[in-house]
Amino acid sequence: MSLGDPLPSWNNNEAKKQIIEFVAAVTDPSDPDYVTPAQRIAVFDNDGTLWAEQPVYFQFIFAMDRLANLAKDDPAILSTPALQAAAKGDLDTVLQGGHDALIEVVNASHSGVTVDEFQADVAEWLDIARHPSTGLPYNQMTYQPMVELLSYLRDEGFKTFIVSGGGLHFMRVFAEDAYGIPPEQVLGTYGETTFDTTNGQPVIAKAPGIAFVDDKEGKPINIERTIGRRPIIAAGNSDGDFAMIEWTTAGDGRRLGILVHHTDAKREWAYDRESPVGKLVEGLEKGPEMGWVLVDMANDWSRIYTGAN
Repeated sequence: MSLGDPLPSWNNNEAKKQIIEFVAAVTDPSDPDYVTPAQRIAVFDNDGTLWAEQPVYFQFIFAMDRLANLAKDDPAILSTPALQAAAKGDLDTVLQGGHDALIEVVNASHSGVTVDEFQADVAEWLDIARHPSTGLPYNQMTYQPMVELLSYLRDEGFKTFIVSGGGLHFMRVFAEDAYGIPPEQVLGTYGETTFDTTNGQPVIAKAPGIAFVDDKEGKPINIERTIGRRPIIAAGNSDGDFAMIEWTTAGDGRRLGILVHHTDAKREWAYDRESPVGKLVEGLEKGPEMGWVLVDMANDWSRIYTGAN
């Protein structure tokens, strides 16, 4: 059981009260809403929910940086305008190319290596890369209030999972250190992979192509397929998380949906309906009437990042 204030970076507003009251109810054997430990499953989106996502998903910044490094050894890899722009860090030009341009960059930067080699590159990048606006390492731009929530839930017998549109192999590199969530409890988008033998050793390699997109309706599908239990808590920040939260809260018994609303232009960014990253429309319109907790970052959090106040 948690001692003292389990969520010290949360202001004493309604959102914090609702979360603590829910956890108290479902973990108290004498409460009619009690849930056994085996059923205490909580799922969290990553980008925009557990760490920041502006000006673009951090994994895509990694993809552009890795592409630029690969091009130093093999300039021929930059075979299209989108790849050339990405290697220069010209995000605007890449985004103008739409979905096809994004896939080109991901395929070129995320394939042709073993999973182990790719994850070693991610770890090295996280050690040296810095966010262009905050100057912080990306893995210090996790949200301290959400890290506290994850720890609080685990103290109360919950099993916590990431269910994100981000890349599976990318997130598994830092999720355990950043959030206390081990690799086997990370669900994400994954590309094609191959099994082969290289120099007498069996290896799994990353190949071009997306095998599964863990976003929107894909999230509850992947939860059912991989976890095998409907969660009782689901948290997200965008309409890409709507289906996951909707499916979670539609189950029998007491359930909790949480939406992180980016309202803090001073300490972070303020965005929702018009943002190309983390767009939030359906959740704002339907979430409150469905009983979901809407977390106002500016008002509900006394601190934003783990790496800075």
